[in-house]
Amino acid sequence: MNILITGCNGQLGNEMQRLQTENTQHRWFNTDVSELDITRQSDVEQFVSTHEIDGIVNCAAYTAVDQAESNPQLCTALNAEAPAYLAAAVAKRNGWMVQISTDYVFDGTHHIPYIETDTPCPNSVYGDTKLAGELAVQRFCSRSAIVRTAWLYSRFGNNFVKTMLRLGRERKELGVIFDQIGTPTYARDLARAIFTMIEAGIRAGVYHFSNEGVASWFDFAKSIHRLAGINTCRVSPLHTAEYPTPARRPAYSVLDKTKIKTTYGIKIPHWEESLCECLAEM
Repeated sequence: MNILITGCNGQLGNEMQRLQTENTQHRWFNTDVSELDITRQSDVEQFVSTHEIDGIVNCAAYTAVDQAESNPQLCTALNAEAPAYLAAAVAKRNGWMVQISTDYVFDGTHHIPYIETDTPCPNSVYGDTKLAGELAVQRFCSRSAIVRTAWLYSRFGNNFVKTMLRLGRERKELGVIFDQIGTPTYARDLARAIFTMIEAGIRAGVYHFSNEGVASWFDFAKSIHRLAGINTCRVSPLHTAEYPTPARRPAYSVLDKTKIKTTYGIKIPHWEESLCECLAEM
C-alpha cells in the first residue's frame, strides 16, 4: 500500500517513521507542513491522487491546549477541517484513515475509565476541535478508525518527561499537580498499535489507547526522577487550583483499552515499563 503519514516531525510521527524500517512492504509518504499543508484542501486532494494513496495516518494536530483558547481559528483548521479534507480525499480512492484523537473529548468528571461509547463532552477549544475532527473523518471516510490517546511522550519533541528531567536537574524544589488522573502513553507503543491495526486491516470505529495503569501528574513526575536517578529535587503535590491555566484539564481521563486489545490482539505494557524504555534511549 501507499500510506501517507502526516505530522511526521511530531512525537508520534517520528515514532511511526522509526517503525517503518521494520515494515518495508509498504511505500510510506512522511509529510509535515513543508511537504504538505493539510489545511489546504486542493493540496491534499492533489497529493492523495498523484501518489495514489491507499491509507492515511493523521498524526498532525494543533496540540497547544492553552494557546488554543485564544487561537480557535487555527486550532479548528488543523484539528477539524484538515482531517475532513484528508478523509474525503482518501475515500475517493476507497482508502482508509486512522485519525489520532484525545482524552480531551471528555470533561473528566467520570470516576471509572472511559469507554468508546461514552458521550463526548469536551470543555476546551482543543477538545471541541478534536471531537469535530473525529466526526468529520467518520462522516467522509467509512473506512476510518479514530484512536483516542492521552498524556503522550517520547524522546522526540516537547513533552512532560523532558520537562521534568530538565527541571529536576535545574531546581531543588518542584510542584506538580496531583489531582488530575490519567495514564502516560509512550508514543512508540501507540505507533506499534497503529502498525498492528494496518497489518490486520483497518476496522472502522472508535478505539482508546494508552499504556496500562493509572497515575497522577505528581506520580508520573516522581517516577521520572526516580528512574532517571534524579534525587536532588524535592517534588511536592499541587492542587489544580494552585496552577491555573487558560484551558480546563480533565480531572480524570483514564481510558478503557478493552476494545482495541480484543479487536486487534494488542498487548499493552504498563506505563512505568514503557517509561523505562524511553528513558534508556534518552
